Amino acid sequence: MIEIYKLFKEYDHKPLFKGLNVSIERGAVITIIGPSGSGKSTLLRCINGLETFQKGYISVDGQKLCGVCEQDYRKEQEKLPIKNIRRKVGMVFQQFNLFPHMTVLRNITTAPVFVLGVDPAEAESNALVLLRKVHLEENVHKYPGQLSGGEQQRVAIARALAMKPEVMLFDEPTSSLDPEMIEEVLLVMKDLVSEGMTIVLATHEMGFARDVSTRVIFLDKGEIVEEGSPKEMFSRPQNDRTKAFLSRLMGRERGLC
Repeated sequence: MIEIYKLFKEYDHKPLFKGLNVSIERGAVITIIGPSGSGKSTLLRCINGLETFQKGYISVDGQKLCGVCEQDYRKEQEKLPIKNIRRKVGMVFQQFNLFPHMTVLRNITTAPVFVLGVDPAEAESNALVLLRKVHLEENVHKYPGQLSGGEQQRVAIARALAMKPEVMLFDEPTSSLDPEMIEEVLLVMKDLVSEGMTIVLATHEMGFARDVSTRVIFLDKGEIVEEGSPKEMFSRPQNDRTKAFLSRLMGRERGLC
């Protein structure tokens, strides 16, 4: 479903990714873990075309984005594959990024109507189905400022799903939430996992990652240090950097640190 091949990305001539390779099968749930600044968010943004990169390519279901320094890169043609990729890939950010002047319903229906050309009545019907999926059907006419953080993030998930993506990217979707709001967002994400959605998730929620992941990737300083099944990564990590990271993070989850 997603192929990342020899990805090179740098900021101000400082390299982040130096030939990164990742292959993600359809229906897989890939969790990316690692310390802040390791490149988790940047990798997700590259997949969705929100960040350019210098070399290599990213292919999403056959739609290919090339690095800007690649010979076959054509800037004038760049928008077409990005547009196609964004139709296949939904993204939920750390911050909810809802339109504050629009109701919940309009937040969800605007993109399908103006980007996909969906009939407004059909878009509204689909939005109501999605709001039931995220347990927010009673908030259809509220504005984002009238919702809790957890509710706003669930609206953001519904908005991404309204574009009928084949892949969902989650960039630390619970990082800005109070602890009691985290579970309601994770429950919605578990429903997506159970439906077979291809998911790439950057998170510090280790318990959730252990429960839902097909594969876990530990990223540090733009490099894949270790990857494996949740059982391998959380029970028998091989790399010392992985062991130290998981020990600190899971210790905090247990209240030991």
